Amino acid sequence: MSDHNVLDYQAVADGLADDAPALQRAIDAAHAAGGGRVVVPAGSRVRAGSFELRSRVELHVARGAVLVSATTLEAFPRRVFDSGDEADKRLWIGASHAEDITLSGTGVIDGQCHAFALGQNEHIYTPTLKWRPALTCFEDVRRLVVRDLTFRNAANWTLHFTGCQDVSVHDVKIFNDLRFPNADGIDPDHCQRVNIARCHIVSADDCIVLKNTAQFTRYGPCEDIDVSDCRLESVSAAFKIGSESHGDFRRIRVRDCVIERSHRGLAFQLRDGGSVEDVEFRNITVNTRRFAPVFWGAGEALYVTALARLPGGPVSELHNIRFHDIRCSGENGVVIYSQVPGRIHDVLLERVHVEILRTTPWPSGLLDLRPCPPGYLPPGASPADVSTPWGQPALRPPSMFSVEGATHVELREVTATASTRDDFSWAWLTADHPTRGQVLDSSTGQIPPRPSPFSASLDPASLTPSS
Repeated sequence: MSDHNVLDYQAVADGLADDAPALQRAIDAAHAAGGGRVVVPAGSRVRAGSFELRSRVELHVARGAVLVSATTLEAFPRRVFDSGDEADKRLWIGASHAEDITLSGTGVIDGQCHAFALGQNEHIYTPTLKWRPALTCFEDVRRLVVRDLTFRNAANWTLHFTGCQDVSVHDVKIFNDLRFPNADGIDPDHCQRVNIARCHIVSADDCIVLKNTAQFTRYGPCEDIDVSDCRLESVSAAFKIGSESHGDFRRIRVRDCVIERSHRGLAFQLRDGGSVEDVEFRNITVNTRRFAPVFWGAGEALYVTALARLPGGPVSELHNIRFHDIRCSGENGVVIYSQVPGRIHDVLLERVHVEILRTTPWPSGLLDLRPCPPGYLPPGASPADVSTPWGQPALRPPSMFSVEGATHVELREVTATASTRDDFSWAWLTADHPTRGQVLDSSTGQIPPRPSPFSASLDPASLTPSS
């Protein structure tokens, strides 16, 4: 495979000029030669607007090199979506209807997110430019590899794969600003056979999120996804399925990961119909904390939800969901909620430990089901003093385990500990859809009494705090 140095194709590489034309010339030459490697050389700072990769081309950013995003609208003529809420979103790096593409190197790809912010406060950059570009989008690419690179400061989704097959992302670092919205880490969208391994992701929005967006339903389900040995930190969800669910999700495995300081740990947020089946989480450490209510979430360690995004909309079905050997600590516990009874069924929690540990001053008792219809509240809840375009969180006495509208939820060797004197009850369960199994207070070794419907099962004052 021949190398094509961008400097040989008239790249200025001063960090000021738009070198997208030079990059495109190098990519096209490598493709015309039957394949090749386009190199951003060590020590260079190449600034560019939109460009497109081709089949059998590797983009290699060498150690000490930085590929940096342009910041003006005219530099991004390409769009990611044709319609919908994100139709204004532009695209920086991409490829479509191609095969055998690689992004490699130990250099840096920088999205310059702060150039697209119009304001900020202590919790979030807002407002931002509606057209701010996605760092990448690869559509209908077969055999795609992303390895060893560092991505930082994405202004929108970082690695977006839509309708792709046989994708490998490994040993990648994604460091986005924790106050910058919509800067997801990795988004497989209607993809098949995706492997994500040994990645370190810090992102204000979801770190790894599986989607089935409405525009790309022609590419079929999101299935055969394997995630392992990753370290994740998010102001939204560390790992999530949804919220876009215009299609099915099948055969998903997440194992041997560490989640730290996240607003949610492992999340199902299904809002557009579709179904989820055969999902397994194994050997995962989850640490959560509360962030400002402007971000979805309430510190839930495990979050399994299905409801309609809009009034009268479809509600997803989830079944055969398994959690094995999950160690949770943080400001909330387990939430399982189905708007339509029975749409969530066959859920197993085995060797799951939950420790409620308060580390922030944000109040407890927030049940956040956003995105949800305006005014939607679950039974027994009152509206929180937060109003957003995606619905309103609810207030309700907090519990370590909240199960509503789900059937055949089984608990095996599940334990819980409260390291706080807040009003955390043991469980909040609906009587017509009971769980099987028992929860132990790990500090006392006792089984708490089974609760009545919509009631606390144990006086928190009787809990023995863990040491």
